[in-house]
Amino acid sequence: MTHWPQRQAALLDALAASGALPSDWRPAFEAVPRHQFIPQEVWRQEASCVPVEAGDEWWSLVYSDTPIVTQLDDGRPGGPGIATSSNSKPSLVARMLGALDVTEGHRVLEIGTGTGWNAALLSARLGSRRVTTVEVDQDVAAEAEKAIRSAGYSPRVVHADGEQGFADDAPYNRVIATCSVRRVPPAWIEQTAPGGFILAPLGLDFWSGALLRLRVADGTAQGRAVGGVQFMPMRSHRPAQDAPVDDSTARPSPGALVPETLASLGFALYASARLPGIAMTQGQHDGVPQVWLWDRQGSAATVTDREVWQYGPRDLWDEVTEAHAVYIRAGAPAAEEFGVTVDSGGQRLWLRSPEHPVV
Repeated sequence: MTHWPQRQAALLDALAASGALPSDWRPAFEAVPRHQFIPQEVWRQEASCVPVEAGDEWWSLVYSDTPIVTQLDDGRPGGPGIATSSNSKPSLVARMLGALDVTEGHRVLEIGTGTGWNAALLSARLGSRRVTTVEVDQDVAAEAEKAIRSAGYSPRVVHADGEQGFADDAPYNRVIATCSVRRVPPAWIEQTAPGGFILAPLGLDFWSGALLRLRVADGTAQGRAVGGVQFMPMRSHRPAQDAPVDDSTARPSPGALVPETLASLGFALYASARLPGIAMTQGQHDGVPQVWLWDRQGSAATVTDREVWQYGPRDLWDEVTEAHAVYIRAGAPAAEEFGVTVDSGGQRLWLRSPEHPVV
């Protein structure tokens, strides 16, 4: 006995109490149970992707506020086990749908169908004929469409590269991406009605993950970050393969910053503009918080509160600490103080107003 209605109700109550689930979206979440969109073979994302056993472990995961990995290695067998498709954590799904600010009559384009849950929730709220969802992976798109149809909804499901949007159903009042992008594609702006919004995760090199909410007018999309999110990159926006790092170039360096200091979304946005091409991630090594820096051309640095090691031709740690000092002198702005403008001249990050680009 799964008792999924009780599990679902408990999850939705928790999401509502936390403020993640807006009251106007709760009926859609009640009408579209998450488990209908989760395959039996799934993984939990930990240090690596861990298989989830069928039965109570599966049900407990489905009705927890946890992301669920639904595909590894783009569906190819024998790979390294890298997550390439997932069902996002329910609080994030609810928060993004709330930020989308839809109303009756709106048309929505979703980029990244995934399991189809998000498209079904949009269909429950707006009606299926007002929702178009695009998925680059043919097998994922087919399984999602099957799940959506079984749930009783019929949005248009398109197998295509989401970077191109879907012009046939344009214009849209809202565009929502459930994959991160390095730059907002021009097609999305062209296909958004004047006054409409694009809601998209920005995934740059330096530990970013800002959720952008951009208003479209006169061929331009402009707006601010409205929080932090972590999504897999759109396939056409995946970073290039890293060059190998020569360990023989290792050299110790003095460290002044606590590694966690770098892991603010505000600094991540700032550093992505000031230090293009430098990537950062954070985690733990032997129980000690650590930051890794690299530039994809063979330079790198490892940083803990005990020691710093740099590798390759560039002193990445020195570059990052210099940029951080300038960021602090600027008032250590929060992520919400940054914005983005996208137009025919490209994509520009700015601080506090479009007249103050970060360069």
